[in-house]
Amino acid sequence: MVKIVKSTVLEAPVEAVWEILRDFNGHDRWHPAVADSQIERGQPFDRVGCVRRFHLADGSELREQLLTLSDMDMAFSYCLLDTPVPLLNYVAHVRLTPVTDGDLTFWEWQSRFDTPVGEEAALAAMVGEGIYETGFAAVRRHMGLAARAADA
Repeated sequence: MVKIVKSTVLEAPVEAVWEILRDFNGHDRWHPAVADSQIERGQPFDRVGCVRRFHLADGSELREQLLTLSDMDMAFSYCLLDTPVPLLNYVAHVRLTPVTDGDLTFWEWQSRFDTPVGEEAALAAMVGEGIYETGFAAVRRHMGLAARAADA
């Protein structure tokens, strides 16, 4: 099993970041890999159990299900239902925590998944860097925040 844990600090109040991330169907507005997204069966984007169907910029289609959502904890979990990439048993968790020294946000994004033998390193890099770290930089841009030196 592969475990990925990525985190960052955003120079924004935690409530402002949560407003963006808690929209389970809003990632197409900020993540550059996501071309479009919709919640199946017209369910609300914040209903536990809802499924988002989305396309990546390359045309690939994925489906993910919202497993948990807590406004109190500013956290949610989701799993992959359908994907062209062999991320098996993929479950991810997103959690925001206020950094009170400066009104900042600590954002942790982690997942666990299985892969075919020999593909662990490549798929771990794709998720950790291509999805999570790219997502951190994309939310910074979406919010008009300064890029980190590593993102510039």
